Amino acid sequence: MVGSVEGTVVGKTQQNRSSWRVSALSELGYHADPTQVGLYLQISSGTNGIRKSWVFRYTSPTRLRRREMGLGSLRDRPLSEAREVAQACRKQLASGIDPIDARDSAVSEVKEKIQAEITFEKAALQCIETRKHEWSNPKHAAQWTSTLKTYAFPVIGDRVISAITVHDILAVLEPIWLIKTETAARVRQRLETVIDWAKARGHFHGENPARRDGPLGQLLPKASKVKRVEHFSALPFSRVAEFVNHLHNKQTTASLALEFLILTAARTGEVIGARWDELDLANALWIIPAKRMKAKREHRVPLSGRCLQILAKLSENKNVHGWIFPSPSDARRSLSNGAFLQLIKNMNDGAYAEYTPHGFRSAFRDWAAETTNYPPEVVEMALAHTIRNQVEAAYRRGDLLEKRRQLMEDWAAIIP
Repeated sequence: MVGSVEGTVVGKTQQNRSSWRVSALSELGYHADPTQVGLYLQISSGTNGIRKSWVFRYTSPTRLRRREMGLGSLRDRPLSEAREVAQACRKQLASGIDPIDARDSAVSEVKEKIQAEITFEKAALQCIETRKHEWSNPKHAAQWTSTLKTYAFPVIGDRVISAITVHDILAVLEPIWLIKTETAARVRQRLETVIDWAKARGHFHGENPARRDGPLGQLLPKASKVKRVEHFSALPFSRVAEFVNHLHNKQTTASLALEFLILTAARTGEVIGARWDELDLANALWIIPAKRMKAKREHRVPLSGRCLQILAKLSENKNVHGWIFPSPSDARRSLSNGAFLQLIKNMNDGAYAEYTPHGFRSAFRDWAAETTNYPPEVVEMALAHTIRNQVEAAYRRGDLLEKRRQLMEDWAAIIP
């Protein structure tokens, strides 16, 4: 049965077709449009005074009963527009469609689409929350979260997951694929898992762009091919304790300085240029002045117990020129830039010759991201990295000292 529009009017209805002035109407009730059957101007009273609104009255072709469809207020919708909407409703009725049901269905579709449009970060956190009940080790959830916060969220965290492409995946992986291949491979696996989860939930459609055997495989070299490139600079954190054990056999100024560098995750220049007057031993702090920092900002480094032991040993023969790590050949100078590289090259019959001092900062960062629950901002602050996002930088006006102090103690604890 095809629906019909209502022609009965409540209240005054007789109006001249050519001179219907809705603004002049004031009597309470329904006033029929003389040119558009089913369209009414409803005038009612309320706490805020007289209200004029449009109503389309009809008999539903599917429910077989009379219905009223609100079309908005006269203030928001002029007569000409109300007539266009009413005409569209009449066309729906002629096709056997209930206008209210059609509108509600369209609204539901929009709501479902909005609900489906979640960001990658939100999807990842929900995925982790779902999967953590499957993992036997409760630390896995924290490791997943930390890894994604460190490498993925800064790049694609606020991107709608349904719009993620292989180029977004590349933007996450390429910066670390050649230098931290093992870590990058784990990140890729986790990206793939999150997108698979989103696909199962209806948030993503199509091929997973993080799949290794998809287009991504043609854009990144195989991990086995680049593993040696990664090791050329950065010693895996799982081998740092082994390295330091060999370092303990040296007991030279350079070996103590290198261990100090590892324990503080500092840069080579910051360590070899360290001076005794930069230390606040009462508070276990090394305060590096802004002029010596890459970011030109003072950096406070919390000193672990082992760092204090190293300093105590060196203080037995404190350099009169103020250097904590003076050159063995000239006390007026600090250790040279090449001292650490030479030491590493000659250690354990050249077993570590492919690594660099700066690589220990990478090892520290990977260890923190993959095995601890520390937030990425604490780790980045420990590395004295510049925060490029101005809003985030303003939010983090403090230097998270106490959190970093515990972080550095935990880092020192993995080294016997």
